Amino acid sequence: MDLRYPIGKFEFAGEITAAQREQWIREIETLPAKLKEAVAGLSGDQLNLPYREGGWTLRQVVHHIADSHINSYTRFKLALTEETPTIRPYFEDRWAELADSKSEIQVSLALLEALHQRWAILLRSLSEADYQRTFYHPESGATTSLGYNLGIYAWHGNHHVAHITSLRSRMNL
Repeated sequence: MDLRYPIGKFEFAGEITAAQREQWIREIETLPAKLKEAVAGLSGDQLNLPYREGGWTLRQVVHHIADSHINSYTRFKLALTEETPTIRPYFEDRWAELADSKSEIQVSLALLEALHQRWAILLRSLSEADYQRTFYHPESGATTSLGYNLGIYAWHGNHHVAHITSLRSRMNL
């Protein structure tokens, strides 16, 4: 197993149906509870373990999910209110080294719970046409639809929960 991608890379081809979007929205909604369960009972020392050699600590992974999902939520709002906005990338690796990414995880767990509640409300309010709206990512040079981005972020949360749960399994934590 590739420890970087314990559930594989995100892949989706074809038309994104309403049923597929609903599944992804449920994954967005349930992520905060899955993440809380994944880190339940871990000590401070255990949270400071990297999920793989050269990887972020479990603590940094939790804070990264919050950082990344705040950015994605903002990108949704920009794409819904502007015509194909150019989003602003950020340096995930640098954010992971800031003091707040090394602090207690409860704040990010609470932030994700509130953010994902709001995000799900927004996602369920969108029309088919809204899901076709796009943003432009200057680093990748790609224009991404909100429907596709929803899938990426449903996967993203599960991907990082699997970093935590796979380490716990490998180390019997």
